[in-house]
Amino acid sequence: MSSLTERLAALDTCVLSDALDALGVTGVAEGLNRLATTRKVAGRVMTVKLEEARGRTAPRHLCTAAVDAAAPGDVIVVEHHARADCAGWGGILSKAAALKGLSGTIIDGMARDIDEAEQFGYPVFGKGGIPRTARGRIIETEYATPITVDGITVTPGDYVLADGTGVVFVPAARAEEIVAKAESLQAREAAMIAALERGLKVSDVMAGTYERMLES
Repeated sequence: MSSLTERLAALDTCVLSDALDALGVTGVAEGLNRLATTRKVAGRVMTVKLEEARGRTAPRHLCTAAVDAAAPGDVIVVEHHARADCAGWGGILSKAAALKGLSGTIIDGMARDIDEAEQFGYPVFGKGGIPRTARGRIIETEYATPITVDGITVTPGDYVLADGTGVVFVPAARAEEIVAKAESLQAREAAMIAALERGLKVSDVMAGTYERMLES
């Protein structure tokens, strides 16, 4: 039987978002876009929290402990709200994460070395790219603890799916229920596409059916 991560990877963020709507769960992060590679990212979350340095010196480089602690297939998710004028993820981190077999990084903020991440084949999602370093500007204050991404509480061990449309988080406690709902909706969409391929008009295929798709 496929693992939950494999089942998640077989979905897209749109049908997963529909499943969240149907179940009354919040998980769609706005404003986060694909920055490097065209690969879909699906996996369990390892978190990092960044804050403004304000003269403080960090005991380690930001995000390194999370990369070391993450398991192959995990996704690094970074809270980076303190400053929009510097990057909270960069090229050496992308290389290390790629070598570790991590699935990708999602940063609620800015990243740099996007071309390097592309060369490494390592997916990065975020608000945008900026060359300016984190040095003296931001530090890591926590990792492997709950963080906030676009107002959504994200906890280590939660799941995330990111593709060309956006980023969706799935709380671990309801992951099986949410993925199963998304699979059901995906099957209904597939049936609608099959109907189109049989020659039915799109107005007939979508009339009523699409609007009622989220009903139990």
